Amino acid sequence: MEHKIVKVMPGSIGEELEVAAGDILLKVNDQEIEDIFDYQSLTEEELVVLLIRKPDGEEWELEIEKDPYEDLGLVFESDLMSDYRSCRNNCIFCFVDQMPPGLRPTLYFKDDDSRLSFLQGNYITCTNMSDKDIQRIIRYRMEPMNISVHTTDPDLRVKMLKNRFAGKILDQMQLFYDAGLHMNAQIVLCKDINDKDALEKTLTDLYRFLPYLESVSVVPVGLTRFREGLYPLKPIEKEDAENTIEIVEAFQKQAYEEFDLHFVHASDELYLIAGQDFPEEERYDGYLQLENGVGMGRLLLTESEEAVFKMKEIGLPEKDSSITIATGLLAENILKKVFTLVTEAFPERKDKVDIVGIRNDFFGTSVTVAGLVTGQDLVSQLKKRPLFDVVAIPNVMLRSGEEVFLDDVSLSDVKEALGREVLAVPTDGETLVRLMCGQVSDLHSMDHGAYELPDE
Repeated sequence: MEHKIVKVMPGSIGEELEVAAGDILLKVNDQEIEDIFDYQSLTEEELVVLLIRKPDGEEWELEIEKDPYEDLGLVFESDLMSDYRSCRNNCIFCFVDQMPPGLRPTLYFKDDDSRLSFLQGNYITCTNMSDKDIQRIIRYRMEPMNISVHTTDPDLRVKMLKNRFAGKILDQMQLFYDAGLHMNAQIVLCKDINDKDALEKTLTDLYRFLPYLESVSVVPVGLTRFREGLYPLKPIEKEDAENTIEIVEAFQKQAYEEFDLHFVHASDELYLIAGQDFPEEERYDGYLQLENGVGMGRLLLTESEEAVFKMKEIGLPEKDSSITIATGLLAENILKKVFTLVTEAFPERKDKVDIVGIRNDFFGTSVTVAGLVTGQDLVSQLKKRPLFDVVAIPNVMLRSGEEVFLDDVSLSDVKEALGREVLAVPTDGETLVRLMCGQVSDLHSMDHGAYELPDE
């Protein structure tokens, strides 16, 4: 395989050897390179031989003596040095299939790439993996592997993923376990399909992989209003959430007694649907699945308590701003709990903060996460109420590195429509407490996070 070099870092070994942008890497140590893992493994050695083709067709063989693990300074067209692997499934709960037409093309791409599981924490189903792929994962110690399990029943998994190769998940995970490879797993809970007895069976089957299987998250299926022609799924309701939490906590108790690990975790959304308090911090095992919505509420409350204590020592800023904070319906009550902590310490802030949960009319009202709130819903609902001078939103509403919402409405569009300063801020407890205390002057330059679609 050939790999085009698009940049050579200044002062690097590559620049010293006159490798340049536009050159093609053909081989390393006389071996063809499949992807970034081959390249990194082969270039870690003290002696490296590169075969480079220049734009005029001339081939250079470069012998390099260097320190172990010293980078060559070459940057390629793709971070993976290969195309992303797309998903071969047609899952009955796939969120991408529930997207409306007309959004940016990247939002419709379904990846299912084991390398992105290692590099970015993406969850994969393993249905498009060959024996060779599995052995490469083991050889390169690509851990932890993040696996979308959903169910361990072979026939049910084939049905849920609509892929005839989906029933081999336990055999695949056994290979990772035998190699001592660490794993995390997720289960998207679909009512009357993989819940109740099916969930208990899945967790019983997965239990054998402890302690290398460090965590399993159970998250309720996300359903939008764009489901015409798709598999009929029902939303998770209070009784379903209560039953699921009961199952999860029984396994937690068993696992902790045997492995000092809680093993399986219900998502924050399930606790909120059930109307129950979040577990104490110790039960999250170090927050292994924050990106899956597991423990974010508890972490936010813990961070906020610490931040309020610090703020009491510092005091309110001399010029404290009044704030309207807009978020998703799921987080609204959590933010109100944080605000209670703030007003207990600073009663004078009680009438200077307004917390607004934004109903998701774009995707449907059953979608409640902040990261899927659109610009048009934000504007239409905030324009109907009095606003303070500054409006704050969580940065997960915006695309990473850009000031744009899922529906391509820009942050400047929102500012203009509302006639207010609008800040996109991180969602940690310290930032939230500072915001509620009116300390906004140093929040203007915060980096934007990235909105993410739910994993399959």
